[in-house]
Amino acid sequence: MAFWSVREEISQENRLRRSYYELLRDDLDQQMLKYALIDSYNNFLCKKIDYPFVEKRELKPRARIPAVEHECQNSFLVIFAEDTIPVTHKKYVRFFDVNKTTKTNLLRYETLHLSSKFDSKQKYLESAHFHDLLKTLLPVDYALLIQRDPAGRAKNIFSLSHFHVRIDWPIADAAEDLARSLRYVSKDLYEKGDKYAEYIQKKFFEYYCLSVDVGGRRTAAIVAAQYLKRIPCITTVYAGSSESRTLMRISERGVSKLLLMRFENSEMEQIAEANNIAARTFKKNYVVARQKKDGICIFQATYSVTNHARMPDDGKLREIKPDLNWLSVGGQHIVPKPGVWKYPPLSLNVIYT
Repeated sequence: MAFWSVREEISQENRLRRSYYELLRDDLDQQMLKYALIDSYNNFLCKKIDYPFVEKRELKPRARIPAVEHECQNSFLVIFAEDTIPVTHKKYVRFFDVNKTTKTNLLRYETLHLSSKFDSKQKYLESAHFHDLLKTLLPVDYALLIQRDPAGRAKNIFSLSHFHVRIDWPIADAAEDLARSLRYVSKDLYEKGDKYAEYIQKKFFEYYCLSVDVGGRRTAAIVAAQYLKRIPCITTVYAGSSESRTLMRISERGVSKLLLMRFENSEMEQIAEANNIAARTFKKNYVVARQKKDGICIFQATYSVTNHARMPDDGKLREIKPDLNWLSVGGQHIVPKPGVWKYPPLSLNVIYT
Protein backbone atom coordinates (compact mmCIF):
# COMPACT_ATOMS: atom_id res chain seq x y z
CA MET A 1 0.00 0.00 0.00
CA ALA A 2 1.34 3.44 -0.95
CA PHE A 3 2.36 5.79 1.87
CA TRP A 4 1.51 8.74 -0.38
CA SER A 5 -1.72 9.59 -2.21
CA VAL A 6 -2.02 9.29 -5.99
CA ARG A 7 -3.36 12.26 -7.97
CA GLU A 8 -6.90 10.87 -8.05
CA GLU A 9 -7.01 10.97 -4.24
CA ILE A 10 -5.83 14.55 -3.64
CA SER A 11 -7.42 17.99 -3.94
CA GLN A 12 -6.96 20.27 -6.94
CA GLU A 13 -4.73 22.46 -4.75
CA ASN A 14 -2.44 19.54 -3.94
CA ARG A 15 -2.47 18.35 -7.55
CA LEU A 16 -1.09 21.73 -8.55
CA ARG A 17 1.58 21.47 -5.85
CA ARG A 18 2.54 18.00 -7.05
CA SER A 19 2.74 19.14 -10.67
CA TYR A 20 5.01 21.98 -9.60
CA TYR A 21 7.11 19.63 -7.46
CA GLU A 22 7.57 17.20 -10.35
CA LEU A 23 8.52 20.03 -12.71
CA LEU A 24 11.16 21.28 -10.26
CA ARG A 25 12.33 17.72 -9.65
CA ASP A 26 12.92 17.19 -13.38
CA ASP A 27 15.23 20.20 -13.31
CA LEU A 28 16.92 19.03 -10.10
CA ASP A 29 17.51 15.61 -11.69
CA GLN A 30 19.51 17.34 -14.41
CA GLN A 31 21.60 19.29 -11.90
CA MET A 32 22.29 16.17 -9.84
CA LEU A 33 23.31 14.24 -12.97
CA LYS A 34 25.79 16.89 -14.00
CA TYR A 35 27.35 17.25 -10.55
CA ALA A 36 27.47 13.54 -9.72
CA LEU A 37 28.69 12.22 -13.05
CA ILE A 38 29.96 14.80 -15.54
CA ASP A 39 31.66 17.07 -13.01
CA SER A 40 33.23 14.01 -11.34
CA TYR A 41 34.53 12.78 -14.70
CA ASN A 42 36.12 16.19 -15.29
CA ASN A 43 37.71 16.04 -11.82
CA PHE A 44 39.51 12.83 -12.84
CA LEU A 45 40.46 14.37 -16.17
CA CYS A 46 41.98 17.45 -14.50
CA LYS A 47 44.15 15.27 -12.27
CA LYS A 48 45.09 13.00 -15.20
CA ILE A 49 43.63 9.94 -13.48
CA ASP A 50 41.86 7.23 -15.49
CA TYR A 51 38.14 7.29 -14.77
CA PRO A 52 37.02 4.09 -12.90
CA PHE A 53 34.00 3.07 -14.97
CA VAL A 54 31.39 0.99 -13.18
CA GLU A 55 31.41 -2.65 -14.26
CA LYS A 56 28.15 -4.16 -15.47
CA ARG A 57 28.22 -6.81 -12.74
CA GLU A 58 28.07 -4.03 -10.13
CA LEU A 59 24.59 -3.10 -11.38
CA LYS A 60 23.00 -6.46 -10.63
CA PRO A 61 20.82 -6.68 -7.53
CA ARG A 62 22.83 -8.14 -4.63
CA ALA A 63 26.10 -7.14 -6.31
CA ARG A 64 29.04 -6.26 -4.12
CA ILE A 65 30.86 -3.05 -5.06
CA PRO A 66 34.64 -2.76 -4.56
CA ALA A 67 35.21 -0.75 -1.37
CA VAL A 68 37.53 1.84 -2.91
CA GLU A 69 36.94 5.53 -2.29
CA HIS A 70 37.76 7.76 -5.25
CA GLU A 71 38.73 11.28 -4.18
CA CYS A 72 37.73 12.85 -7.48
CA GLN A 73 34.18 11.46 -7.35
CA ASN A 74 31.67 13.95 -5.97
CA SER A 75 29.68 12.61 -3.03
CA PHE A 76 26.60 14.19 -1.46
CA LEU A 77 23.13 13.58 -0.03
CA VAL A 78 20.00 15.59 -0.90
CA ILE A 79 16.42 15.16 0.34
CA PHE A 80 13.66 16.82 -1.70
CA ALA A 81 10.18 16.73 -0.11
CA GLU A 82 6.88 17.60 -1.74
CA ASP A 83 5.57 19.13 1.49
CA THR A 84 7.01 20.72 4.62
CA ILE A 85 8.45 18.13 7.03
CA PRO A 86 6.66 18.61 10.39
CA VAL A 87 8.85 19.66 13.33
CA THR A 88 7.81 16.48 15.18
CA HIS A 89 10.32 14.60 12.99
CA LYS A 90 13.35 16.62 14.13
CA LYS A 91 14.34 13.83 16.50
CA TYR A 92 15.52 11.71 13.57
CA VAL A 93 15.84 14.20 10.69
CA ARG A 94 17.98 16.84 12.36
CA PHE A 95 16.96 20.23 10.98
CA PHE A 96 17.14 23.13 13.44
CA ASP A 97 17.59 26.90 13.51
CA VAL A 98 21.39 26.47 13.67
CA ASN A 99 21.49 24.72 10.29
CA LYS A 100 18.89 26.78 8.46
CA THR A 101 20.14 28.17 5.16
CA THR A 102 20.65 31.72 6.41
CA LYS A 103 23.50 34.10 5.69
CA THR A 104 24.62 34.03 9.33
CA ASN A 105 24.72 30.22 9.50
CA LEU A 106 26.40 29.78 6.12
CA LEU A 107 29.16 32.29 6.82
CA ARG A 108 30.16 30.24 9.88
CA TYR A 109 31.43 27.57 7.48
CA GLU A 110 34.64 29.11 6.18
CA THR A 111 35.23 26.17 3.82
CA LEU A 112 32.18 27.19 1.76
CA HIS A 113 33.84 30.32 0.35
CA LEU A 114 30.51 32.14 0.31
CA SER A 115 30.41 35.79 -0.55
CA SER A 116 29.22 38.20 2.14
CA LYS A 117 26.81 39.41 -0.57
CA PHE A 118 24.80 36.17 -0.21
CA ASP A 119 21.14 36.81 -1.01
CA SER A 120 18.58 34.76 0.93
CA LYS A 121 16.47 34.46 -2.24
CA GLN A 122 19.15 32.16 -3.69
CA LYS A 123 17.79 29.28 -1.61
CA TYR A 124 14.53 29.17 -3.60
CA LEU A 125 14.47 26.72 -6.49
CA GLU A 126 12.99 29.35 -8.83
CA SER A 127 16.00 31.65 -8.25
CA ALA A 128 18.35 32.13 -11.19
CA HIS A 129 21.23 31.63 -8.72
CA PHE A 130 19.85 28.54 -6.95
CA HIS A 131 22.16 26.22 -8.89
CA ASP A 132 25.22 28.19 -7.72
CA LEU A 133 24.18 27.89 -4.06
CA LEU A 134 23.36 24.19 -4.47
CA LYS A 135 26.76 23.45 -5.99
CA THR A 136 28.48 25.32 -3.16
CA LEU A 137 26.60 23.40 -0.46
CA LEU A 138 26.64 19.88 -1.99
CA PRO A 139 30.11 19.00 -0.58
CA VAL A 140 28.95 19.77 2.99
CA ASP A 141 28.84 16.70 5.26
CA TYR A 142 25.46 15.06 5.84
CA ALA A 143 22.39 16.09 3.83
CA LEU A 144 20.78 19.11 2.24
CA LEU A 145 17.03 19.46 2.79
CA ILE A 146 14.81 20.96 0.10
CA GLN A 147 11.13 21.26 1.02
CA ARG A 148 8.04 23.34 0.57
CA ASP A 149 8.67 26.73 2.13
CA PRO A 150 8.13 26.15 5.90
CA ALA A 151 7.23 29.80 6.45
CA GLY A 152 4.00 29.19 4.55
CA ARG A 153 4.01 32.60 2.93
CA ALA A 154 3.47 31.00 -0.46
CA LYS A 155 2.05 27.50 -0.68
CA ASN A 156 3.99 26.26 -3.69
CA ILE A 157 7.43 27.74 -3.13
CA PHE A 158 10.25 25.27 -2.50
CA SER A 159 13.51 26.19 -0.83
CA LEU A 160 16.79 24.67 0.26
CA SER A 161 15.76 25.22 3.86
CA HIS A 162 18.54 23.42 5.78
CA PHE A 163 22.08 22.14 5.29
CA HIS A 164 24.25 19.79 7.39
CA VAL A 165 21.15 17.70 8.13
CA ARG A 166 21.87 14.44 9.94
CA ILE A 167 19.69 11.34 9.60
CA ASP A 168 19.76 9.82 13.09
CA TRP A 169 17.26 6.97 12.80
CA PRO A 170 18.94 3.63 13.66
CA ILE A 171 19.35 1.11 10.81
CA ALA A 172 17.73 -1.58 12.97
CA ASP A 173 14.61 0.59 13.37
CA ALA A 174 14.47 1.22 9.63
CA ALA A 175 14.78 -2.51 8.88
CA GLU A 176 12.11 -3.31 11.49
CA ASP A 177 9.79 -0.71 9.97
CA LEU A 178 10.16 -2.25 6.50
CA ALA A 179 9.76 -5.81 7.78
CA ARG A 180 6.58 -4.84 9.66
CA SER A 181 5.09 -3.21 6.57
CA LEU A 182 5.85 -6.35 4.52
CA ARG A 183 4.49 -8.63 7.28
CA TYR A 184 7.75 -10.45 8.08
CA VAL A 185 7.42 -9.45 11.76
CA SER A 186 4.37 -8.40 13.71
CA LYS A 187 5.98 -5.92 16.12
CA ASP A 188 9.68 -6.30 16.89
CA LEU A 189 12.80 -6.96 14.82
CA TYR A 190 14.04 -9.58 17.31
CA GLU A 191 10.73 -11.36 17.93
CA LYS A 192 11.95 -14.43 15.98
CA GLY A 193 15.53 -14.41 17.23
CA ASP A 194 18.87 -12.83 16.41
CA LYS A 195 19.50 -14.76 13.19
CA TYR A 196 16.11 -13.77 11.78
CA ALA A 197 16.79 -10.12 12.70
CA GLU A 198 20.11 -10.34 10.84
CA TYR A 199 18.32 -11.64 7.72
CA ILE A 200 15.86 -8.75 7.90
CA GLN A 201 18.61 -6.16 8.08
CA LYS A 202 20.38 -7.69 5.08
CA LYS A 203 17.09 -7.66 3.16
CA PHE A 204 16.54 -4.01 4.08
CA PHE A 205 19.75 -3.13 2.22
CA GLU A 206 18.81 -5.40 -0.67
CA TYR A 207 15.39 -3.68 -0.93
CA TYR A 208 17.24 -0.45 -1.71
CA CYS A 209 19.78 -2.18 -4.01
CA LEU A 210 22.76 -1.98 -1.66
CA SER A 211 24.94 -4.59 0.00
CA VAL A 212 24.80 -4.70 3.78
CA ASP A 213 28.42 -3.57 4.24
CA VAL A 214 28.12 -0.12 2.63
CA GLY A 215 28.42 2.93 4.81
CA GLY A 216 28.26 6.70 4.71
CA ARG A 217 25.84 8.62 2.57
CA ARG A 218 24.26 5.63 0.84
CA THR A 219 23.23 4.09 4.16
CA ALA A 220 21.94 7.48 5.34
CA ALA A 221 20.02 7.77 2.05
CA ILE A 222 18.12 4.49 2.45
CA VAL A 223 17.42 5.11 6.15
CA ALA A 224 16.07 8.56 5.20
CA ALA A 225 13.96 7.10 2.38
CA GLN A 226 12.42 4.55 4.74
CA TYR A 227 11.83 7.10 7.51
CA LEU A 228 10.21 9.63 5.18
CA LYS A 229 7.46 7.11 4.38
CA ARG A 230 5.97 8.36 7.66
CA ILE A 231 5.20 11.66 5.96
CA PRO A 232 2.21 11.40 3.55
CA CYS A 233 3.85 13.05 0.56
CA ILE A 234 6.31 12.29 -2.22
CA THR A 235 10.00 12.54 -1.38
CA THR A 236 13.11 12.05 -3.50
CA VAL A 237 16.52 11.17 -2.08
CA TYR A 238 19.68 11.68 -4.15
CA ALA A 239 22.99 10.15 -3.07
CA GLY A 240 26.38 10.46 -4.74
CA SER A 241 29.03 8.00 -3.59
CA SER A 242 32.81 8.04 -4.00
CA GLU A 243 32.80 4.22 -3.88
CA SER A 244 29.94 3.36 -6.23
CA ARG A 245 30.61 6.19 -8.77
CA THR A 246 26.85 6.38 -9.29
CA LEU A 247 23.99 8.76 -8.67
CA MET A 248 21.48 6.85 -6.57
CA ARG A 249 17.92 8.17 -6.74
CA ILE A 250 15.13 6.91 -4.47
CA SER A 251 11.58 8.15 -5.08
CA GLU A 252 7.97 6.96 -5.01
CA ARG A 253 8.87 4.98 -8.15
CA GLY A 254 11.61 3.04 -6.36
CA VAL A 255 15.39 2.95 -6.78
CA SER A 256 17.49 3.87 -9.80
CA LYS A 257 21.22 4.20 -10.37
CA LEU A 258 22.82 6.45 -12.96
CA LEU A 259 26.43 6.18 -14.06
CA LEU A 260 28.86 6.82 -16.89
CA MET A 261 29.30 4.02 -19.43
CA ARG A 262 31.77 3.86 -22.30
CA PHE A 263 30.77 2.65 -25.77
CA GLU A 264 32.90 1.94 -28.82
CA ASN A 265 32.09 3.77 -32.04
CA SER A 266 30.55 0.64 -33.59
CA GLU A 267 28.33 0.15 -30.53
CA MET A 268 27.07 3.73 -30.74
CA GLU A 269 26.22 3.24 -34.41
CA GLN A 270 24.30 0.06 -33.57
CA ILE A 271 22.36 1.83 -30.79
CA ALA A 272 21.49 4.72 -33.12
CA GLU A 273 20.35 2.36 -35.87
CA ALA A 274 18.22 0.32 -33.45
CA ASN A 275 16.44 3.53 -32.39
CA ASN A 276 16.01 4.92 -35.92
CA ILE A 277 18.18 7.98 -35.37
CA ALA A 278 21.33 9.07 -37.18
CA ALA A 279 24.65 8.19 -35.52
CA ARG A 280 25.55 11.88 -35.61
CA THR A 281 22.31 12.76 -33.79
CA PHE A 282 23.02 10.12 -31.14
CA LYS A 283 26.54 11.42 -30.51
CA LYS A 284 25.35 15.02 -30.31
CA ASN A 285 22.54 14.35 -27.80
CA TYR A 286 23.68 11.37 -25.74
CA VAL A 287 27.50 11.48 -25.59
CA VAL A 288 28.75 13.58 -22.67
CA ALA A 289 32.49 13.05 -23.30
CA ARG A 290 34.85 11.33 -25.74
CA GLN A 291 37.84 9.06 -25.23
CA LYS A 292 39.47 8.87 -28.67
CA LYS A 293 36.77 7.19 -30.79
CA ASP A 294 34.79 5.91 -27.79
CA GLY A 295 31.79 7.81 -26.48
CA ILE A 296 30.81 8.17 -22.82
CA CYS A 297 27.09 8.17 -22.10
CA ILE A 298 24.87 8.29 -19.03
CA PHE A 299 23.29 4.90 -18.31
CA GLN A 300 20.34 4.40 -15.98
CA ALA A 301 19.34 1.15 -14.29
CA THR A 302 15.96 1.13 -12.57
CA TYR A 303 14.96 -1.60 -10.14
CA SER A 304 11.63 -3.27 -9.38
CA VAL A 305 10.66 -5.10 -6.20
CA THR A 306 9.58 -8.73 -6.48
CA ASN A 307 6.51 -10.22 -4.77
CA HIS A 308 8.68 -11.06 -1.74
CA ALA A 309 9.23 -7.32 -1.18
CA ARG A 310 5.56 -6.39 -1.50
CA MET A 311 2.77 -6.56 1.05
CA PRO A 312 1.22 -10.06 0.77
CA ASP A 313 -2.26 -10.13 -0.77
CA ASP A 314 -3.77 -11.88 2.26
CA GLY A 315 -2.02 -9.53 4.74
CA LYS A 316 -0.90 -12.48 6.85
CA LEU A 317 2.43 -12.85 8.63
CA ARG A 318 5.03 -14.80 6.66
CA GLU A 319 8.55 -16.16 7.05
CA ILE A 320 11.53 -14.49 5.43
CA LYS A 321 13.47 -16.67 2.96
CA PRO A 322 16.97 -15.21 2.57
CA ASP A 323 17.70 -16.89 -0.78
CA LEU A 324 14.75 -15.31 -2.60
CA ASN A 325 15.47 -12.09 -4.48
CA TRP A 326 13.68 -8.94 -3.38
CA LEU A 327 14.76 -6.90 -6.39
CA SER A 328 15.05 -7.27 -10.15
CA VAL A 329 16.26 -4.99 -12.95
CA GLY A 330 13.18 -3.14 -14.17
CA GLY A 331 14.62 -0.90 -16.89
CA GLN A 332 17.89 -0.09 -18.62
CA HIS A 333 18.32 3.12 -20.61
CA ILE A 334 20.85 5.48 -22.09
CA VAL A 335 19.81 8.93 -20.88
CA PRO A 336 20.18 12.13 -22.94
CA LYS A 337 22.87 14.46 -21.66
CA PRO A 338 21.66 17.26 -19.33
CA GLY A 339 19.94 20.08 -21.18
CA VAL A 340 18.75 17.99 -24.15
CA TRP A 341 15.08 18.78 -24.66
CA LYS A 342 13.90 16.79 -27.65
CA TYR A 343 15.24 13.25 -27.28
CA PRO A 344 14.02 10.53 -24.84
CA PRO A 345 15.97 7.83 -22.99
CA LEU A 346 16.87 4.86 -25.21
CA SER A 347 16.26 1.32 -23.99
CA LEU A 348 19.41 -0.81 -23.97
CA ASN A 349 19.95 -4.19 -22.31
CA VAL A 350 23.55 -4.36 -21.08
CA ILE A 351 23.54 -5.66 -17.50
CA TYR A 352 22.99 -9.30 -18.39
CA THR A 353 24.84 -9.38 -21.72
